[in-house]
Amino acid sequence: MKTAVPCYYHLDVEVSPERVGQVSRILAAHLRFWDLENLMEPVCSGTEMLLRAIDEHATDKNTSIEMWWNGQHLITAVGDNDRALRPDQQLRDCLQHIAASSDGWGCCATETGSKVIWFSQRARAGERVPLVPTGPDPRESEGLDVPREVSVAQLTGLVRTPNGVLEETR
Repeated sequence: MKTAVPCYYHLDVEVSPERVGQVSRILAAHLRFWDLENLMEPVCSGTEMLLRAIDEHATDKNTSIEMWWNGQHLITAVGDNDRALRPDQQLRDCLQHIAASSDGWGCCATETGSKVIWFSQRARAGERVPLVPTGPDPRESEGLDVPREVSVAQLTGLVRTPNGVLEETR
């Protein structure tokens, strides 16, 4: 069953072709540790695409990667330090892939002028481990008879007289 304990991971890396695969394995190991194996493929592939694009187009290869798990959503953020890298031009293919494979995504500027691209994956209810039904408690197996239809007058202890007036029973 998915853990509801919030988890956070941060990794600073200088992007190079050989580091992309290594970063993907590191993220996959953390997702396995958090019991989120079902989210490994979309998270690792989206992060790999972003890192490859940063390696290809950016002049500053220093990148920060963060993952947050809040019990329902996993948010992955990749932040670069290159002010010249434009998401609408060099990262268009990556962003299209991320938009198609994630539940939400976005791009925002930082105080230093660089940018952070984030995407989220939701843990779906069907991917959780089903609960095992327990047997009934012996005390609970002794059921009560379903009451038959009883008029309100009988329940309150009142009886209707022949002229239609309700009186207390004696």
